Amino acid sequence: MSCPVIELAQQLIRRPSLSPDDAGCQAMMIERLQAIGFTIEPINIDDTLNFWAWRGTGKTLAFAGHTDVVPAGDETLWDNPPFEPTIRDGMLYGRGAADMKGSLAAMVVAAERFVAAHPAHQGRLAFLITSDEEAKAVNGTVKVVERLMARRERLDYCLVGEPSSTAVVGDVVKNGRRGSLTANLRIHGVQGHVAYPHLADNPVHRALPALNELVATRWDEGNEFFPPTSMQIANIQAGTGSNNVIPGELFVQFNFRFSTELTDGQIKQLVANLLDRHQLNYTLEWMLSGQPFLTARGALVDAVVDAVRHYNETTPQLLTNGGTSDGRFISRTGAQVVELGPVNSTIHKVNECVSAADLQMLSRMYQRIMEQLIA
Repeated sequence: MSCPVIELAQQLIRRPSLSPDDAGCQAMMIERLQAIGFTIEPINIDDTLNFWAWRGTGKTLAFAGHTDVVPAGDETLWDNPPFEPTIRDGMLYGRGAADMKGSLAAMVVAAERFVAAHPAHQGRLAFLITSDEEAKAVNGTVKVVERLMARRERLDYCLVGEPSSTAVVGDVVKNGRRGSLTANLRIHGVQGHVAYPHLADNPVHRALPALNELVATRWDEGNEFFPPTSMQIANIQAGTGSNNVIPGELFVQFNFRFSTELTDGQIKQLVANLLDRHQLNYTLEWMLSGQPFLTARGALVDAVVDAVRHYNETTPQLLTNGGTSDGRFISRTGAQVVELGPVNSTIHKVNECVSAADLQMLSRMYQRIMEQLIA
């Protein structure tokens, strides 16, 4: 028996939509949505395709996702070619199967079934789709959200289809995400010969006590919804490659994944205070890629929990861990935002896969959420 969700997921996987190339995925989705009465607004920016689609009026439930995928890597390591979807032992294999073409297929089919059952639904059903989530994330959802906010579009609820689940679909729902703040730190010294250290100033030696303190600092204790803020050094570079040259500069890059217990401004001030206390000659640049957000219990979380319980007979954990997602941009609208998607154990890996049965169940969950919020 054919399955509409799996068939559409396979069609999407066949398109090698390496970020930010959409490779025709959105055109396929648009055709399906137009056929059931959606109005489509393309919002294409530079090399990124985006669209905003809606049907109906009133309280708005938007489904958000991305058509782009990460590179497959060494394709010889895959059991099947990454862009030739294959079903084996109940699993659908292919790049993007879990992140997140499977979710996109589940969303579209859920919308088709919902509209067929409720052609005159009371609220507004919407889609916010981008092809720029896996790479730069600068011309995608963030720009679409800015445009929607500028014209005061109503956005009450948003479900992001990122792969949130751990063991079975729906066991984890993300009702928030940590913020992400990156520091590019340069410690300035004086280059010289290693045999004449009194004529130089070694920035590596000077920085080590400060870096040790940076690593040992407990930034906060987290709270009911968030783990404690985490700081990790990602890159350190110094030297000319020669063993007889004291470097003139040390570059250190570190990232904070921070909770709602701290603001980015507070983190910046704490780091500056630490560096100043160690009397370092430094320059520091910051990049904020996302603020933390949290959706408390309310209509959307309750609808999602109900749908998971109904189809999977389990109560999902509400967690905020993991990386960032486009939910950080959508939350700026004031909408309630949650993430519900398939199991994430193989995302970005060789032989990425998702349970075919999970995708079919996910589509039913999405449909039930639509029925609870806007039918």
